Amino acid sequence: MSTPPALLIAGHGTRDDAGAEAFRAFVRELGRRRPDLPVAGGFIELSPPPLGDAVAELVERGVRRFAAVPLMLVSAGHAKGDIPAALAREKERHPGISYTYGRPLGPHPALLNVLERRLDDAIGDQDRAEVTVLLVGRGSTDPDANAEVFKAARLLWEGRGYAGVETAFVSLAAPDVPSGLDRCVALGARKIVVLPYFLFTGILPDRVRRQTEEWAAAHPQTPVASADVIGPEPELLDLVLERYEEAVQGDLRMNCDSCVYRIALPGFEDKVGLPQQPHFHPDDDGHDHGHGHGHHHGGHTHSHAH
Repeated sequence: MSTPPALLIAGHGTRDDAGAEAFRAFVRELGRRRPDLPVAGGFIELSPPPLGDAVAELVERGVRRFAAVPLMLVSAGHAKGDIPAALAREKERHPGISYTYGRPLGPHPALLNVLERRLDDAIGDQDRAEVTVLLVGRGSTDPDANAEVFKAARLLWEGRGYAGVETAFVSLAAPDVPSGLDRCVALGARKIVVLPYFLFTGILPDRVRRQTEEWAAAHPQTPVASADVIGPEPELLDLVLERYEEAVQGDLRMNCDSCVYRIALPGFEDKVGLPQQPHFHPDDDGHDHGHGHGHHHGGHTHSHAH
């Protein structure tokens, strides 16, 4: 019986120490849950350990085959470009390794159940029919990735009895959090719960909460509550292992139907067929990868790594 492929977890990376530690603790917990599997995890950018270190650690333990799972809710530039680029680099660095690549996590029914729990915690004993939910995603320059957040919002709305589920983004895409809250009010929302569509704590979920509190202070007539991030729930551990099994068995169903790199979407025609370049994110507060230019909201520039 040959050993099963190792599980390699790829994360975004964050400037937030608690967020980075939440990721590392989650990877340790996965390893405890599946002692038969070599498990390691690393980040694409911003926080240690880098993905390359996780691969090197496993290779030193004799691993030759990997299944890589992105610990991400939506397939944006990181999942479509940066992680495959990083894996290709590792293959050059460690001749003889092979890997399969799993798909992002959302919007899986198990995650929707956790989101529903987070909403229940925030709503308390109020009637769901009185509550409008604002689901807030990370935001991307990739229309398909943003559409995935709307899909999650719609799936959360279906059959659960909320007054409505609206969508907003904390960076790179409209509507932003204050605009999303304004939309809820325009639609007649009586009570609003802002639900961050994020796995773990970090700079961006903190920003969602802060912007929500600022908006609430300026609109005292509308009750607004903030729900918590998904967190390292048993459902999330199960789902990562499900994505691992899919990758190992080759049962991959990535959504390519509305992918801007395959299909000419209006205004994005120049991207069709483009090779994916790893790039750095402007929005994890205050970092500058030696490119020497500030990033401003509105005119976003993506610095491409060379």
